[in-house]
Parts: sequence; structure tokens; C-alpha cells
Amino acid sequence: MHSSQILRAEELTAPDEDLPLAARFLAVRHQTLSLCEPLQPEDFVVQSMPDTSPAKWHLAHTSWFFEEFVLAASEPDYKPFDERFRYLFNSYYQSVGPMHARSHRGLITRPGIDEVMRYRTEIDDRIADALERGTIPPAQIAVLILGLNHEQQHQELLLTDIKHLLSCNPLRPAYTRHAAVRPYDSVAMELEEFAGGLVEIGHEGRAFAFDNETPRHQVYLQPFKLANRLITNGEFSAFVEAGGYQEPAHWLSDGWLAVQREAWRAPLYWSKEADSEFTLGGERALSPHEPVCHLSFYEADAFARWAGARLPTEAEWEVAAASQAFEGNFVEQRNWHPLPASASPSSLMQMFGDTWEWTRSAYSPYPGFEPTEGALGEYNGKFMINQMVLRGGSCASAQTHLRHTYRNFFYPTARWQFSGLRLAQDA
Repeated sequence: MHSSQILRAEELTAPDEDLPLAARFLAVRHQTLSLCEPLQPEDFVVQSMPDTSPAKWHLAHTSWFFEEFVLAASEPDYKPFDERFRYLFNSYYQSVGPMHARSHRGLITRPGIDEVMRYRTEIDDRIADALERGTIPPAQIAVLILGLNHEQQHQELLLTDIKHLLSCNPLRPAYTRHAAVRPYDSVAMELEEFAGGLVEIGHEGRAFAFDNETPRHQVYLQPFKLANRLITNGEFSAFVEAGGYQEPAHWLSDGWLAVQREAWRAPLYWSKEADSEFTLGGERALSPHEPVCHLSFYEADAFARWAGARLPTEAEWEVAAASQAFEGNFVEQRNWHPLPASASPSSLMQMFGDTWEWTRSAYSPYPGFEPTEGALGEYNGKFMINQMVLRGGSCASAQTHLRHTYRNFFYPTARWQFSGLRLAQDA
């Protein structure tokens, strides 16, 4: 990739939601390219496991989204950049047509990265031109905004997928050597009590939200307690050293089967000696003060049980988060890794950024949920089975992409995301 085609990593900034739509569109698109700046050409093609996608595929798929759902839907005589891309870079939209198997995305050596970059440039130019001419209908403007949020999701996936890929290399190469290590404050864990009662959760208002965040509805909560910070590496190390991965009593049945099947003995990316971990900044000593991350739901749940606590429900988490300042360690800070808790005016620390927080809530529709009409109804609704909800965002999430109502979801065995935990208890 030519350096003139991308932004430097130090130019990574949060696209301002108050920008004109055309400027915001280009800012988000450029931010994706800036995340690719540290990559070598070979890094763009390889797929390290079926759950990940090559960086080149992320670049093409996000362009396909705008071409398929904005440009082609707005122009009756639209001529695609390459008709074959409709098959290659469709992710899971069955109503659009057949698609290349997800597990085989790493076999798409052609088109090459140069052609994918030409594809991105042409889609960017067509979108910018259509916005300037005012030829995109209001319905597709809404889809364009959805597409920007979709691209920000893929920015995070690009980072987590690259981290997994580089971890598979015996040389343990770094994505960047600019990862920060912040001096820590000693923050004791405390449990803050919440009254519970009849509360409302879910998105409301005119600002953007995904359909799975709606409708806003009432939930009854028993009084509960929530930890003031995330669980640290040091605290999770105690679980490991106590034989937590060898004791089935801590684990849900499916979780114990996963431990045996996958031979888990520590969080993903920890060394066998549990004294170092692989990060986007390369291999480094395990800091006992940083939040533990790259846990599956099963590991988070087992630790909570071992600690005499539990995971919060997503409703508990949202009620607690609603009163907290929306600040944290996001991708815009370019730390590339969770940071230790730092004392702040907020009663609850690290609610946003650092790591996604597993909840004990299954990913299911809210009462009265209706998916978006058409192909985009496949975006969230059809995944509402066999997955668990995470909240709060991570160090790889864009700050402008998140809200306290945001619902992320993954299968309970997933470990390659920046996922950690916060303890909860009944009051």
C-alpha cells in the first residue's frame, strides 16, 4: 500500500458527529486506512482462524456495504465497480445473494490490495459526488449513517483480527511500537450499591442507534451491587494459580467442555508461564494492574463464581452506566491496550473503553423489537440466539461509535476480542 493513500497513525482522531455528512463519511473511511498504516503487504491477506477476516477483506467489505445498500439502491442504472465483488465481499446477507464462505476469506488472494484500494477510492468518490449532487434519497442517507457505524465496527475487528494473526507468528511481531504503558494508581475494588426497582433501558431519541438497542422499555431490577472497576490481571492470576482451570465446580457445563476441548489454562495471549502477554505492541511483561482481557464468557463467569460474585445483567450495567461520564480509553487515544484504573470523579471507573464487559444476559430481542425492513434486517436480528451480551466498548473501539445503550454480542467461547469483566452481587 502506498503511504500517500493512507493517513499516518498519529493522525487518528474521532470523526466529529457535528461534521457535514460528506466530511464525516471521509473521516471514518480515512480512519480505517490509518489503522492499516503499520501493516506489511502480507498482513492484508492471511486469515488466522475462521472467526477472523483478512484486513483486505475488511477494506473491501465495508466498501461493498456502501456500494450495495447506498449507491445501487439510489441509482436505477447503477454500474458496479466489479460485479464479482457482490459475491466475494457479501458477509451474511442471504437476501442479497450467495457469498464466499467466511472460513475461506483468506484464500481470496485476488483481487490484490492495490485493486481493493482502487475499489475503496472509487466508492468514496461516488458517495462524495452523490452527496454533493443531493441524489441520495433520505432512506439511503439513513443507511449511509448506518454504514459509517458498520465501518467503525470493522475498524475494531480489523485490530483484533490483526492481533490474532500476529500472535500466530513465532517472531511475535508488534502491530505498533507506540503502545502506551501508563503509571497506575492503586485503586481498591469496592462494590457500589444500586436500589433497583422499575427502570427503563434501551435507546430513545433521534440520535443514531442500532435496531437491537430498541425499543426503550421497562425492566424490574432487584437491588444490586456493581464493582467500581474491572478485574485486573493480578486478580485473575490468583484464579489461575488456585487451579481455577482445573476445577469443574466453577464452570458452567458447556464452559467446562470448552476448557477441556480447547485446553484453556489461562486467558488468550498469556504466556505458558503467565508472566507475559502478547499485545498489539508486541510481547511484554504481564502487568498485574491492567484489566484482564481476551476472556471468553465462560472464563469470566467462572472467575466471578470463584470470587463469590456474579456477572451483571445488561440491564444492571446500563442503569449504572447511565449516570457515569462518557470517557475512557478508546482507539482514538492510540494506547492499543487496556490501561490500569485511575481514580476519577466518577464512582464507577472504566465503564467505557478499555475492555468489553461480559454480562450474564443472553442476546435476545427487547420486548416489541422489530428488525429493520429488507436485507438490513439481517444486520442484528437473526443473530439473537446462542450469544451473550457485552457492554461498554474497548481500547479498540471508536469513542464516537459507542453509547451506554450499545449492545455488543459474541458466542460464549469467543476470546479474540478485548473482553473482560466487572463483578456484581445481589444487594
